[in-house]
Amino acid sequence: MKTIFILLICHWYLSLFCQTFYLHRYSAHAMFKMNYFWDRFFFVLTFLCQGSSFLSPKAYSILHQSHHHYSDTEKDPHSPHHSKNAMDMMVKTWKMFQYWREDENDGVPSFVNRCWPKWPFFEFLAGQWAMNIFWGALYLGIYLWVSPPWFMYFFLPLHFIMGPIQGAIVNWFGHKVGHRNFDLPDKSTNTLWIDFFLMGELYQNNHHRHAKNPNFASKWFELDLGYCVMRVFYALRIIT
Repeated sequence: MKTIFILLICHWYLSLFCQTFYLHRYSAHAMFKMNYFWDRFFFVLTFLCQGSSFLSPKAYSILHQSHHHYSDTEKDPHSPHHSKNAMDMMVKTWKMFQYWREDENDGVPSFVNRCWPKWPFFEFLAGQWAMNIFWGALYLGIYLWVSPPWFMYFFLPLHFIMGPIQGAIVNWFGHKVGHRNFDLPDKSTNTLWIDFFLMGELYQNNHHRHAKNPNFASKWFELDLGYCVMRVFYALRIIT
């Protein structure tokens, strides 16, 4: 039982780190730069950590920038205020994600900054169903090898769709529950009480006010763990 909990926690935070550091702050907002080696390193790391729920940097960037541009309006790709429930929001987001990942007609909206890392061949391989089946079989194989109590197999779906689940939590709670430091036209909030599990991603109100600021925390009692990691990477000259 202990081994499965450790596996789940490690998978959660590794997937989350890749989403907030590489997909969100780097691919969608270009808050920092990396050389070719580190760009490819974190591209592959994101694939390994997200596994079957690997999120294309291109599709993620377009959706996220659209979320900022249309925040909490009917055109917002994942606003909880225009969805029946969290599952409905996830399905809507996933359909739009699939469209932008497979789009080859260059129909990207004009307001989108094309700053995402481009590696079409790798993205094509990572997005194949055979790859998803491989990851699913790997997760199941690990559980069978560890042989946890039967009820722990209910955690398997979390591994299968880890990335989308984390995104759904951020967009649902971050626009419905929490405090607001800034009076904005949208309904973004800072959900402080559970942000420890989301590494700064739930400071949505702060982020929507200062979208290019790499530190999502604003008040003295707010701590952005993702930004703390970035400071370490900056000191090590991994990012500039």
